[in-house]
Amino acid sequence: MKAVMVMFDTLTRKYLSTYGNDWCITPNFKRLEEHCFVMENFYGGSMPCMPARRELHTGKYNFLHRSWGPLEPFDYSVFEDMNKHGIYTHLCTDHSHYFEDGGATYHNRYSSWEGFRGQEGDRWVPRIGFNYEHVNKYHKNTISCTQNIANKTRQTKEEDMSSVKTINAGIDFINKYHDTDNWFLQIECFDPHEPFNVPDKYREMYNLKEVELNWPGYMMCEDDIDLDKLHKEYASLITMCDYHLGRILDKFDEYHMWDDVMLIVNTDHGFLLGENHYLGKNVWPMHQEIIHTPFYIHIPHEKPRHIKELCQTIDIAATLIDYFNLPKKENMEGQSLLDVIRNNKKIHDYVLFGVHGGHVNITDGDYVYMHANIKPDNKPLVECTLMPTKMRGFFSLNQLLNPELVNGDKYSSGIPYLKYPSHAEFKAYEQGNRLYDVRNGEILIEDEKITDRMIKNMQRIMHEIDAPLEEFSRLGLK
Repeated sequence: MKAVMVMFDTLTRKYLSTYGNDWCITPNFKRLEEHCFVMENFYGGSMPCMPARRELHTGKYNFLHRSWGPLEPFDYSVFEDMNKHGIYTHLCTDHSHYFEDGGATYHNRYSSWEGFRGQEGDRWVPRIGFNYEHVNKYHKNTISCTQNIANKTRQTKEEDMSSVKTINAGIDFINKYHDTDNWFLQIECFDPHEPFNVPDKYREMYNLKEVELNWPGYMMCEDDIDLDKLHKEYASLITMCDYHLGRILDKFDEYHMWDDVMLIVNTDHGFLLGENHYLGKNVWPMHQEIIHTPFYIHIPHEKPRHIKELCQTIDIAATLIDYFNLPKKENMEGQSLLDVIRNNKKIHDYVLFGVHGGHVNITDGDYVYMHANIKPDNKPLVECTLMPTKMRGFFSLNQLLNPELVNGDKYSSGIPYLKYPSHAEFKAYEQGNRLYDVRNGEILIEDEKITDRMIKNMQRIMHEIDAPLEEFSRLGLK
């Protein structure tokens, strides 16, 4: 058995021709339709990057217990389990968060891995002497912007770009091992995540000349922003990703890999580029552009089609277990997508999603309900962990002073862990509870009956996954 997963970061589905876009140039994403099941109702879960990858490994939600952090010592990793059962796993990636304090335990679960430097604010090239000039009020303005200027001095050509090197490494693996058996290859590109750095030949496809804004900060925007140009900056990077995706698909054609290799093409989340006057993700409500994600899966000898059943990131681990015939993992919220594909089975009535300390959200595929905290201070809020790290660095000394040791539960596979007091400055309280009809776009509605049903099932799932009692209190739930 063999499988390839091609993962892009921040890939918004409404820019892809497979999902109805008629202006963004994505012929290779469209080409996937010939061989892949296209999931119409696929959702992210724990946000953003590393929480989503924790779901990818564990098949379990984590945003109710933990913010950005590494895999825990008590966490199951499907890739580590594959290793133990004779399936060789290899990761090619330029996602620099794997190599920081808050992600350093993920890539080591694979049999081997290759990492390529230079994306976003990756602390790579010395930034002494480099200065970032803040020329657009909507542009991000942090130390990462200066770092990115330094990094780009080593990425002057397309072949120098870390995402291209990542694709090249994956293709090299395929060239060498396509005729062997029992392996899994993950080709994971940070693009099209911001900043939207892309060679001019792709920008020219959209008649872009001067770069005015290609790294939007996470903020509100008004009518003075040129959203058309911003959308095209993002689209030009998606088109570059599409081109290099096509190179992988060419290898599937060349080596007849459609006959015996599973292919997954996915992302962790999307991005808001002016929708609802928001730029970015995480700090804003989880609108469809962020959390309703594209997902493609090819299963050898299964006829492809579009699938409308509700599915989620937590289902990927269970799917790999099923496909590679590994022993089933009982303590897992995800379900195998093979049941959906082969048996038309409905695997979820409802799914949760959110970011730690923000709205807790639930959908049944037709409606999305967003539940906010009930107090302005957003307390009580806790971090449930044995690994007290943030993205870069450790918890503060004050935060480390008062942990509570608690008994193990479903979240920790029965292993005792620590609860640390936490705080998250999200605006969920100000934005309040919301109910959307998402059957045809995203329409804000009021319906007491649907709201009550959503709340009831939110509480049920939170109980089933042993969500912290503090979360129930923070949200004002029973």
